[in-house]
Amino acid sequence: MSAVRRILAPVLALLLPSCVPMMAPPASTEGAYRGPALWQVSDADTTIYLFGTVHALPKDKQWFAGPVARAYEGSDELVTEISLGDASSHAQAIATRALLPQGQSLRELMTAEDRMQFEEALVALGLSVEAMDRFEPWYAAMTLSLLPVMQAGYDPQAGVEAALSGRSDGKKRSALETVDQQIELFDGLPMEAQLAFLDKTTESVTSASSTLDAMVAEWLEGDADQLARLLNDELADPVLHKRLLTDRNANWAEWIGARLQQPGTVFVAVGAGHLAGKDSVQDYLKKRGLKVRRVWQ
Repeated sequence: MSAVRRILAPVLALLLPSCVPMMAPPASTEGAYRGPALWQVSDADTTIYLFGTVHALPKDKQWFAGPVARAYEGSDELVTEISLGDASSHAQAIATRALLPQGQSLRELMTAEDRMQFEEALVALGLSVEAMDRFEPWYAAMTLSLLPVMQAGYDPQAGVEAALSGRSDGKKRSALETVDQQIELFDGLPMEAQLAFLDKTTESVTSASSTLDAMVAEWLEGDADQLARLLNDELADPVLHKRLLTDRNANWAEWIGARLQQPGTVFVAVGAGHLAGKDSVQDYLKKRGLKVRRVWQ
């Protein structure tokens, strides 16, 4: 999954209905369940589960069973990256931040070579070459990241956050970031960096669905190490890696450490890339002296 999909897909999912049934394996297979990875950090009166999510999935993927289902059903608080409510105000925030200043055109900001490649990608996705002219590069990158995988059958409405939200009645709801904070991750980049990021995204359009297929396969198997390797390949730029991943992981570890001071059982669901590899949320928790263990059954 490209960095754009991985970071901003939760924002796009806000624009879609969230009451989606979870897919669970038949009862006869649950004893042999192998599924997405789950971790736990706890003290005497607080348990916090850490679950890595995929923000968009094919509708037939089965994942809600075993330790994940038990942990979620036993939790009294659901924590996601951003609030999944109030879609209209979130859509307005995105629309306001995504537009270029009047008189500017996205394609006019590109080199001739990048513009030609960008136009070819738009046409291949069924869009006109003028479709993104009014938008900033980060928003165009988000669109080019999401459209190929959605055309391949991936659906934010079938994503993990949407499914968990549909089963959250009675649970307290919390968020680690605001929509504005997530948009600022990209909108706050210098224009040169945004254009470079868009160019990298354009180059990956043809391989987007196959790359995501591989990542979802590792996610469903619970292979966090291999998933980390695939995700790291997608976010090789050290500046973006720090801005989009490790700085946020450190902030979230601080939030989790503070939340341990209050009793309860909490289910934290964030993008799987934040819980895999070096400088993951777990790594930052361990640096704070907290013990994190993998939940296997």
